[in-house]
Amino acid sequence: MTDHVAVAETEINASRDEVWDALTDPEQIEKYMFGSRVETDWKQGSHITWKGEYEGKSYEDRGKIIEIEPPSRLKLTHFSPMSGKDDLPENHHTLLYELEGDDGRTTLRLSQGNNASPEEAEHSRTNWQQMLSGLKEVVEGGSG
Repeated sequence: MTDHVAVAETEINASRDEVWDALTDPEQIEKYMFGSRVETDWKQGSHITWKGEYEGKSYEDRGKIIEIEPPSRLKLTHFSPMSGKDDLPENHHTLLYELEGDDGRTTLRLSQGNNASPEEAEHSRTNWQQMLSGLKEVVEGGSG
């Protein structure tokens, strides 16, 4: 099976530390990730869950933190029971967040691997691009 990768990217007018905080602070995540409440201790090997409501249905997505290198790299797995697929390793996506930059500008790149088809990858890319736009707004807009 060919791995179809979804890639989303944005430039944020903030330091890598500020963007990293937005990626790992549950209160900020809830603002840009469609209301998801994230639970984890942000340690390599730890479990992570995203809980919320989507289109009127409650969900609890889950994954595991594979790598964490503040403030430049975060790699984790992600599985959503709402996908209708069985909870098997081949149905888990791998998410890689990479942060680069300095002088108050950060490029945030998100890659999602293990998509079943080019169409699934494109659908994921669209969703992640929307999420990154929200993250950019939260970081650049401050806490207001």
